[in-house]
Amino acid sequence: MFVGESIIAHELETEKALMLLTTFVRNKKIYLAYNEFRKRIFSELAPRDSESILYLLPWMLSVNDPAVPGYLDGLTRPISVFNAATDQTIVKREPAFKRIFNIRRQGPLLKPSMQASLIQGIYTIGSVGTIGQTPSSDCDIWICIDGDHFDDAQRDHLTQKVNLIKDWLDTHLKMPVYFFICDIADIRSGNFGTLDDESSGSAQRNVLKEEFYRTSILISGKIPLWWVCFDPDAEMDYGEFVAQYEKDAFGDYEFVDMGPLPTIDSDEYFGAALWQFNKALTHPLKSVIKMLLLEMLIAAPQGELLCHRFRSLTLDQKGDFAFCDPSVFTWKAILEYKGKADPEAFTFIQKCYYLRNEIKFYAKTETIRETIARQVFKNYPLKKSDILSLNEFASWPLSEQLDFGGKILGLLALIYKEITAKQKEITSRLTQRDLTIIGRKLAVCLEKKGDKIPVIHKPSANLNLPTLTFGTKTGGWQVIAAGDAPRPVVASTDITYCIAYLVWNDLYRAIEVRMAPNSTPVTLQEIHSLAKKIREIFGIFDITEIDFQNFLEPERVDKMLVIVSFESANHLKDINDFSVLYCNHWGELFFRRFNAPKKLKAFIEDNEKKFAGAKMSYYVRRNSLYFEKIIERTKMLVTHIFSGLSDQNGGMG
Repeated sequence: MFVGESIIAHELETEKALMLLTTFVRNKKIYLAYNEFRKRIFSELAPRDSESILYLLPWMLSVNDPAVPGYLDGLTRPISVFNAATDQTIVKREPAFKRIFNIRRQGPLLKPSMQASLIQGIYTIGSVGTIGQTPSSDCDIWICIDGDHFDDAQRDHLTQKVNLIKDWLDTHLKMPVYFFICDIADIRSGNFGTLDDESSGSAQRNVLKEEFYRTSILISGKIPLWWVCFDPDAEMDYGEFVAQYEKDAFGDYEFVDMGPLPTIDSDEYFGAALWQFNKALTHPLKSVIKMLLLEMLIAAPQGELLCHRFRSLTLDQKGDFAFCDPSVFTWKAILEYKGKADPEAFTFIQKCYYLRNEIKFYAKTETIRETIARQVFKNYPLKKSDILSLNEFASWPLSEQLDFGGKILGLLALIYKEITAKQKEITSRLTQRDLTIIGRKLAVCLEKKGDKIPVIHKPSANLNLPTLTFGTKTGGWQVIAAGDAPRPVVASTDITYCIAYLVWNDLYRAIEVRMAPNSTPVTLQEIHSLAKKIREIFGIFDITEIDFQNFLEPERVDKMLVIVSFESANHLKDINDFSVLYCNHWGELFFRRFNAPKKLKAFIEDNEKKFAGAKMSYYVRRNSLYFEKIIERTKMLVTHIFSGLSDQNGGMG
């Protein structure tokens, strides 16, 4: 190379480096402004809790004083969040923090230390700081460290400190806070461990990392370097960008390399969908949006990642910065994907989004939630009549709320069908175990079986639970909800079935239960007593409480309640009327009634394998004149039946 060529090459290299530096500085400025935008949403939606999480938390992690939660006696090496001691948003609040804990001595507790074990950064992940944040939201927080600089003792100290701080936050905050201590090297490689039984056994890996990049807020510490590796006019190589940063080309030390995210395999999306579906069976309204998102991602897995699209939208702007809420951004993508759906189905998913985010257009006082949500509903409007109706959802008749919940479960079932159909095209690490578990869970929630107590599908935890009135009608009993007649909540020839239905579906509140005058010997107090007994033995339906291993095993009954002559007059010695409730280890509750001991015996014998290990309980009305005798005779009868089974099978455990 000639001298002139060398000079030109050097000038070009210098110009390129200058452009890269300019891009870096510009992106950092925009990111910090975006991060403040997210903090502002958090602060407006949860003023008190956000102050503790955004500012008090990094302060508590960075000081070690006996009066401050997180204090560790004998801590040999201090722990501190990177740059917390010089962060003016924290420093200016320290006097107020000291007053919280009655610390009167002068001088700062928050001091820079060259010897400290540094927490690289603290970040939220998920709905916090978006319009998806509601009063029932929790806050997941990643505490990220460089594992090379934390030995086992220091990790133990950090864990102890975090647990002590969490205890204090649990007591003083409305918002539940959950901490995850993460090694930067693990995040870089997408190693988040494998999902355990609470998440159906499949690895999420990069799905979680994508959500982190798209939804996180930097509470305190270092900025993820990925966020500023972007140029709207040219494709940037992340490896080269990191190399330049590590060579100190930018003169900046406020970033951390968490690694790139070029793509996500289809099987990872599918695994995440199975995990989310597990949650959706219990919290359908909360999970339906994520399920729609995963359906979209599985349908088009090779498209540009959402986090990349969101970063481009955030950083590719000039002049006055205008930022998009990540939950709104994600929802717009879903609506575009669902744009060709049936109009009625499309409107329904819009209603789900409206209710999920607790939006209230036309309310007397609107919040930042409504201001931001208008970005979506301007292009995809709902009828004003629908909005006004949704605003009153909490006061809808119970039957209408449950109908809405049933439609959500129906939508989730359709999504599951679409997702599992796509699975056939995926060469996956997933096992048949995952599909078996979720399939059986779905059956427990939706499948109709003979004698099974049906499960209602609550759209949210805050149902309108009105006064319930038991009454007789031609052919049996019915329970009517106040303001919801003529449609009964439940009706049956057997009052025991009605009571079990209400208890199992968590609709029974003794203080809100009434009984209309009728000619039967059953009293309201006896209804309360039986309801209490049923709840003590079986609890309420909760699919999340069932061990995953149960769904891989043949069905067996583990609890059984025999109720004797509940509707008979109290002077009769009748033990020919048995109502039987029994629950299998998949979480399904069943009801049968028998009018003779031999019929009960035949039923148990026909299902001997299922009933072999069942725990037996008994109920007789307390005001029965022959209470003790009936209890003893019933126990003897059932014991005789089971000992007969044991003899036939050479002994049963």
